[in-house]
Amino acid sequence: MNKAAGQADDIAMKGGGYYSLATIGAKHVIDAATPLVLEAVAAMDLAEADVFTMSDMGCADGGTSIDMVAEVLRRVREAHPGISLAIVYSDQPRNDYNALFQIVHGLTEIESQLPAIEGLHVMASATSFYRQIVPSKTLNLGFSATAMHWLSAKPGDISTHVQAVGAEGDELARFAEQGRRDWETILLNRAAELVPGGRLVFANFCRDEAGRYLGNTSGISMFDTFRDVWLAFVEEGTIDHDEYVAMTLPQYYRDVGEFVQPLQDPASPVHGAGLRLERIETRVTRCPFAADFERHGDAAVFAKAYIPTLRSWTESTFFAALDRARPAEERQAIIDGFYDNYEARVREAPAGHGMDYVHAFMTIAKV
Repeated sequence: MNKAAGQADDIAMKGGGYYSLATIGAKHVIDAATPLVLEAVAAMDLAEADVFTMSDMGCADGGTSIDMVAEVLRRVREAHPGISLAIVYSDQPRNDYNALFQIVHGLTEIESQLPAIEGLHVMASATSFYRQIVPSKTLNLGFSATAMHWLSAKPGDISTHVQAVGAEGDELARFAEQGRRDWETILLNRAAELVPGGRLVFANFCRDEAGRYLGNTSGISMFDTFRDVWLAFVEEGTIDHDEYVAMTLPQYYRDVGEFVQPLQDPASPVHGAGLRLERIETRVTRCPFAADFERHGDAAVFAKAYIPTLRSWTESTFFAALDRARPAEERQAIIDGFYDNYEARVREAPAGHGMDYVHAFMTIAKV
């Protein structure tokens, strides 16, 4: 049957450049973070530096961050004409690095300014942020957006839902503890990589002060809809109960307190490694597809445009939940039917649907 709980290695953003084209909202988040990144760079003393190294962790195909990365590196080049520049893109081994390099080098419909930046070295590492990506004390600026909610391992399945936002009791406690350990691991690896005075700028999914989270800001909950459609497949006999339960996203949305704790607690190894929180705030970024629907009013157009952004980051997990004894064609047909069902629900009753982004924007310094 399905793989044992605890494994989370079937996760990949949909490739071929699909991710950036489908997730314009993720780009809006990064564009909103750009002033924070520029402020972080302005606070650095680079007068004696020979190399400025930046990382984009959880980069997917690189398209959503391409404008921000170019703006940051252009600013560094203008202020320090003689410095060498390096950008290190990192993600999991299953990531589509062919799409990444085509986008970065301007070989797709997504415009890239990186080839025009003099003295820039573009590199990639198939290494997740749960490990050290670059050598110790070589990183000036670490950036990550909409990625660090993915856990290093799934601490179990959620029996009545597909995501930890719907978990309770011991099941929720296991995800919270995994989230705590993973956040500490992420920060300790970054502390090792950063030069003194280096900065991290993160835009992480969160549960904000009002209890809002991705796809749950008003009206219909996106994750509840995922659950309802998947459960309907059990009830009609399309999938079995084990497959329903196995569809648990290995994700956890931290709140501000959980983000802040290891950075402000003197007893924390993260604090001992020299990382200090400079700022944190939560923001909601409007779902671009729902915003467009308010303008044009065509439910069919909205549904057709909206579903690909959901599919881009969930399809691999839904597919992996299906019994591998099923032929691949059968599994793909089930998954196609799942998203068709979701699209039909949006088309028939669009009010309240949408995937507003809820992020914690933070800047962290290495002292």
